[in-house]
Amino acid sequence: MTTKSVDFYFDFGSPAAYLAYTQLPHVCADTGATLVWKPMLLGGVFQATGNHSPAEIPAKRPYLNEDLKRFARRYGVPFQHNPHFPINTLLLMRGATGLQMREPERFGAYVDAVFHAMWVEPRNLNDPACIGAVLQEAGFDAAQLLALANAQDVKDLLKAHTQEAVQRGVFGAPTMFVGGRMFWGQDRLDFVREALQA
Repeated sequence: MTTKSVDFYFDFGSPAAYLAYTQLPHVCADTGATLVWKPMLLGGVFQATGNHSPAEIPAKRPYLNEDLKRFARRYGVPFQHNPHFPINTLLLMRGATGLQMREPERFGAYVDAVFHAMWVEPRNLNDPACIGAVLQEAGFDAAQLLALANAQDVKDLLKAHTQEAVQRGVFGAPTMFVGGRMFWGQDRLDFVREALQA
């Protein structure tokens, strides 16, 4: 019997990735699939593909902000635009990668804490002191996690995940794969569910 899975390429800096994160565990539970978390650096993907954040397009920004709120209401989840956006997520994504490698049992708590601080009760995660406070509040040793994020094998793996994403055709976040089929955007979760049910 083949195990169904969803590869979930994400970056904390994407509000659409946050919305997908709130829904994908339910989709996987309903369909008996495994959720495979793939931390990547969205800035690296943009650089490699020539893509840009939709928020950088003045005419699109107001619509996008309203659309994200609409989806949050539909999903029944909290969402607030982070006034400090854009946020450099390099350190945050290295933290996710490092915990996934070394302490996978704590990965979920870290992801929850960072997404919450980014898009639920928005904090200035460009500020290292603020990141430290968020981590301490979530029960992490901030200094220890910073050391982990700066380990060379952690840096290398995040870079490899980002390169892998580009090679698979990823150009933005969130991007999900079911087998060889790619789905971009949290508004494509119905198609992810259908692919898992097929």
